[in-house]
Amino acid sequence: MRHKRSDFPEGFLFGAATSSYQIEGQSFGGAGRTHWDDFAETPGNVVRGETGARACDHYHRYAEDLDLVAAAGLDAYRFSINWARVLPEGRGPVNAEGLDFYDRLIDAMLERGLKPCATLYHWEMPSALADLGGWRNRDVAQWFGDFTELVMGRLGDRMFSVAPINEPWCVAWLSHFEGHHAPGLRDIRATARAMHHVMLAHGTAIQRMRALGMGNLGGVFNLEWASPADDSPEAQQAAARYDAIYNRWFMGGAFKGAYPALALEGLEPHMPAGWQDDFGTITAPLDWCGINYYTRKVLAPAPGPWPHVQPVEGPLPKTFMDWEIYPDGLHAFLTRTAREYTGDLPLYVTENGLASQDELHGETVDDPWRTEFLDAHLDACRRAMAEGVPLKGYMIWSLLDNYEWALGYEKRFGLVHVDFDTLERKPKTSYHALSKALKG
Repeated sequence: MRHKRSDFPEGFLFGAATSSYQIEGQSFGGAGRTHWDDFAETPGNVVRGETGARACDHYHRYAEDLDLVAAAGLDAYRFSINWARVLPEGRGPVNAEGLDFYDRLIDAMLERGLKPCATLYHWEMPSALADLGGWRNRDVAQWFGDFTELVMGRLGDRMFSVAPINEPWCVAWLSHFEGHHAPGLRDIRATARAMHHVMLAHGTAIQRMRALGMGNLGGVFNLEWASPADDSPEAQQAAARYDAIYNRWFMGGAFKGAYPALALEGLEPHMPAGWQDDFGTITAPLDWCGINYYTRKVLAPAPGPWPHVQPVEGPLPKTFMDWEIYPDGLHAFLTRTAREYTGDLPLYVTENGLASQDELHGETVDDPWRTEFLDAHLDACRRAMAEGVPLKGYMIWSLLDNYEWALGYEKRFGLVHVDFDTLERKPKTSYHALSKALKG
């Protein structure tokens, strides 16, 4: 890598990120059923009908995986806690084996000198709560608050940081409007409710953790830069509307207590009654803000119903996800977030990485494109920091090749190659390059 640890300020955190459903194995340890299990078992939703039943078997192999994090010279490990593993029905009886697993996992991080960075929801809604409407039901905020209080009452004394919900746009829009993720709806009324309730649940969880005396609490938002397809007013408006829905809705809710007008023009008629009264909870003060960044979209106007937006193919090189590689978008988001939303609040890049067709040849997986991608985005981080952005850390998605949701197991994001038949782990050349950069 071109970069090394000494290029960043003392105390700057480097980490790797994962999520529970994508690596643990849902069939282990008494975990309950989730709406992802239901979605994946429905024909046509997931490539080859693949599920997270075994995934990477991190549930049994977590010590080996944390050894890899530590051996890379990383400082922090961002992981998530599976709601249905702890509460198989989402409420009611606790699965002691599931809670004990996270107890062991956190202790194992601390034994290796790793900072535990927890996310409380990375998309595994318990099926029993999905039956009651899931994110469409206002009660989800209290269900999630109760789960938060239970889990952090047991684990909160050992956390470095906690964020309630990973990528609210994916939880609400991708899953309820576009139908690409569980629960697989394409319904504007469901979307409007989910867009609001996910923010209400976020704020409720923050309040519950504050009541436990916890600190270093943040929010994690996935952001996608919106570029107009041309200079026409119509394309400019399409890009602005996409930006409002994807980026500004969630940032605006959390930090300004307001949703953008360009998004409300389509969603407001479908919003739950009294939504305007919830911003006191939604804006519960945060200690930091996390940004997950991968790509940009090039947007053109579209006929038909709102939101009148369609993506068009852009000219830049693309990852195996067919996402354009656009590091300038990360720089732009870091500077815009600090300027317009968070001020002096510490920022973290909580996910950044790429999928590629990584193949094992002998004992080696050579992935120079991943190293180049990380270097280019670290350049963007350094430029933002030089301009005064209070960026305090950078986390790579992901530690392991894993279950990539509706795309099954074919999209590999990991620093570590996983053979999904044998589950053998082999660090890629990008892992070794990163380790050398961090350890000098």
